[in-house]
Amino acid sequence: MSDKRWVGGLLGIHALTPLHPGAGTALGTVDLPVQRERHTSWPLIAGSALKGILRDAAREHYKGTGTRAEANKSEQIKQLFGPESADNEAHAGALSVSDGRVIAYPVRSMKGVFAWISCPAVLFRIHRDAQLAGSHSLPEVPSQLEQFKAIVADKSPCLIQGKELLLEEFRFTKVAGDPTPWAQWIAANLLPQGDHYKATRERFTTSFVIVSDDDFTHFVKYSTEVNARIALDYESKTVKEGALFYQEFLPTESLFYSVLLVNESRSKQKEDASNLHKNLCDIVTKVQTLQIGGDETTGKGFCSVFLKGGN
Repeated sequence: MSDKRWVGGLLGIHALTPLHPGAGTALGTVDLPVQRERHTSWPLIAGSALKGILRDAAREHYKGTGTRAEANKSEQIKQLFGPESADNEAHAGALSVSDGRVIAYPVRSMKGVFAWISCPAVLFRIHRDAQLAGSHSLPEVPSQLEQFKAIVADKSPCLIQGKELLLEEFRFTKVAGDPTPWAQWIAANLLPQGDHYKATRERFTTSFVIVSDDDFTHFVKYSTEVNARIALDYESKTVKEGALFYQEFLPTESLFYSVLLVNESRSKQKEDASNLHKNLCDIVTKVQTLQIGGDETTGKGFCSVFLKGGN
């Protein structure tokens, strides 16, 4: 019998447009890089940002005919996310949100347009995280792969003559193994399940590729979009001094997940974890799309989200 006090779930985050979860500081030639894990250099989305975005979605969900400010004071939001800053010593919120972690990354392919890639280290991590969230029936994690070797579905549109694939400028050789069980699990648990996403789920199951940890790390570090941004002088139409900068984006189709854990309410009006988790699922189901990261007004950061209950 489990002694867990929480109800867990995995929040799938699928980028519909380029995504800029900004790091805020630049250590290299890119002025505005994306957030990355210190030890892996894999991109991430800060859990604090995700929690704030989910709270904003909850305000929209609960405001009804009122205002967002009024909704922010509602007991439902206080129980999940905690009270407003002015009253934050009253109690903590019931919801815990982990960082958004990459699970499948889109890479240009010579055939089949692009492939979603992952690696054993990423799959091992979600295997562990999913159990924390209450999901236990995950496929087996494949063994480590050699460099430029890949596990590819036999019917993958990315395969060249059934035995190789070309990702960016690198040639990979197909090896024994089948990524389909993992592709199907990800499609069923992290991508929206409506008819409008059927084609995406089907494409994912055939275009999912598992590469080595080192190859995966190379692609997520160097296969990002880097755009030059400028500001023009209104009269001369020339670039203002100091107004040229470079900004990094994660590509459209990037797929992340976050672990959400809901405890019982810590407020005076007690509510059990399962009911609060249901409320959170209702919020995500209603909004379906969240804007994450910077540059909302230029169409960046729009992501489909899907939350499937755990334990």
